Amino acid sequence: MTLTPAPEPVVPRPGPDAPRPPAANGPRTPEPPHGPGPVVVLVPVLPRAVCEAALTALLLFLIVSSVRWLVGPDPGAMAARPAVLGCVVGTLLALFMLSPPGRCSGGHLNPAVTLALWRLGAFPGREVVPYAVAQLAGSVLGVWCAGLVWGPAVGRPAVRHASVRADPAWGDAAVLAAQAGVLAASTLMLGVLLASPGGRRVLPYAVGLTTALVIGVLGPLSGGSANPARQFGPALLAGDAGRLWVYVLGPVLGALLGAWLAGRIGLRRAAR
Repeated sequence: MTLTPAPEPVVPRPGPDAPRPPAANGPRTPEPPHGPGPVVVLVPVLPRAVCEAALTALLLFLIVSSVRWLVGPDPGAMAARPAVLGCVVGTLLALFMLSPPGRCSGGHLNPAVTLALWRLGAFPGREVVPYAVAQLAGSVLGVWCAGLVWGPAVGRPAVRHASVRADPAWGDAAVLAAQAGVLAASTLMLGVLLASPGGRRVLPYAVGLTTALVIGVLGPLSGGSANPARQFGPALLAGDAGRLWVYVLGPVLGALLGAWLAGRIGLRRAAR
């Protein structure tokens, strides 16, 4: 989505139906039916879905590359991986959201986030499936490219294509609850930030910081992934899809729960 003229920088993460930013000198006012005003150019869904696929592929390529170099040469470095990887992924997400492709597509890079934004009323429902397909396809493409570049090293037991693994003491129910809780809290955060023009400006940084904390804290326990696309490609190419349903269903349930809670406290209406 492109806004012309734009009174202030806008990060269009919610998608093409996001509210226009307020004027610099006052509150938001409806655009008059005639006369001068912002011209909204809606980009068709296909180019935006391609941006989502490309950014997700690049994200997964860099994640696999990071794990390959953090853990591959020294399996004893496993304990330090979540904190370092969290900083890497959080920084990448913020940069991708601020990049031109991220501004074009909204920079979701997560099917559960796309679902949450739809339920918050900030993204068109008809585009949820194209975005999710693009994100999952980008995940597989990024991991496959990392395998081409780094060779057999990404398939070693310590790396396993950067497939997420939970602590053996954590059962499916615990991992499912952790992923759902993270996405529910993140959806509420999105609702709060989308309700405020100032919140929209800090949205990329808030998402990056939250992601870094989730990976750093929950990484050694539940695996730290609340993004189905983050686990989809690695699990498929590593032949480790037995628990994939947990890492897909948990974030989806969390997105729906968070959006429902946001609606109960009035954030959904504010985000429209």
